[in-house]
Amino acid sequence: MTEEQHLREYTKALKAILPKHFFEPVPARMMYLPIFVGLFVLCAWGIVATPLVLLKLLLSFGAGYAFVGMGFLAHEILHGAVTKNPVVRSIAGTIAFLPLLVGARLWRKWHNVEHHGHTQHPHDDPDAMGTLEVAQQKPIFQWFFRQAPAFRSLFLFSSFTFWFSFHAHMMLRRFLPEFKPHERRVVIFQAILPYLVWLGVFLLVGPLNFLFVFVLPWVIANFIAMSFIATNHLLNPVTETNDPLMNSLTVRNPRWLEWLTLGFGLHVEHHIFPVLSPKYAHIVAAKIKELWPQRYNELPHWKALYYLWKTPRLYRDHRNLIEPTSGKVFGTMGFGLPERVQQHKRARINARAVGKKRRRSS
Repeated sequence: MTEEQHLREYTKALKAILPKHFFEPVPARMMYLPIFVGLFVLCAWGIVATPLVLLKLLLSFGAGYAFVGMGFLAHEILHGAVTKNPVVRSIAGTIAFLPLLVGARLWRKWHNVEHHGHTQHPHDDPDAMGTLEVAQQKPIFQWFFRQAPAFRSLFLFSSFTFWFSFHAHMMLRRFLPEFKPHERRVVIFQAILPYLVWLGVFLLVGPLNFLFVFVLPWVIANFIAMSFIATNHLLNPVTETNDPLMNSLTVRNPRWLEWLTLGFGLHVEHHIFPVLSPKYAHIVAAKIKELWPQRYNELPHWKALYYLWKTPRLYRDHRNLIEPTSGKVFGTMGFGLPERVQQHKRARINARAVGKKRRRSS
């Protein structure tokens, strides 16, 4: 891959060939909100009504899908891809983010402004992973990165079950002081509101049903959301320039699954045009591939998760990841990944084969 290009170079070239209506909101997408809310209410009613634990469990998965669907829709709404009306956008975004315990105003600061404005910047992106230099300065990181790679990967994937909501609370602590006093009250209210809503649900359905109505669906929604978010960036290089073809990754699923997840996996396209409705993302993806075929990063979702498991989450430099227990270096997307992962895999297989031969000969 060549050197970094700025976001504006892509937007300028694409806007010249894409229809103007692609950059207008698609209000019809708001219909997903009552559908997801209705699905959750239906599943919650079934959970409370049935005495069968297995059926409660199955209905929890339906509620979990409703939760993550609302999260994907909130992301879309708060970028302005559904409506330009700021009041409607704020109210709808607040409702849609209730299951994941995220406030709409905080999200717009943390995600829209900071993450999109500084994607994969080693210091300024609040969602970027750390560098070897930073890890060496913090005792908890030193301990963690001394653990076996398999343990760290297991911890990473296990953390998907809660990380999105937990990270939101870290972002609240980080960015709350940056809001003006009148905005700060709104941010705090939106941070408390989800807990008040779910406390009311807890009192209404009781502890056992609450486990199936909220806790398990919340875990499912966090896991699905993080399986996308982590693969969308954590395999990519860090960049000083906001270059979405270098610092972002589109993950592909079967078209029916992309429809169910509202096209969230088409992430390179989203980072070039954050206000673009996912309705048009496939068309934009085709245009990007025509203009910059060597720069576009795309993987099947399952394969991106596999590489996420196999590679360390520590940057040696802007282009490479490093395994601190062995010193092995893994490339990032466009700079050796996935080739280097396959090389390390073949090296391990060869090492095992040599070991077996030696044991047989002895």
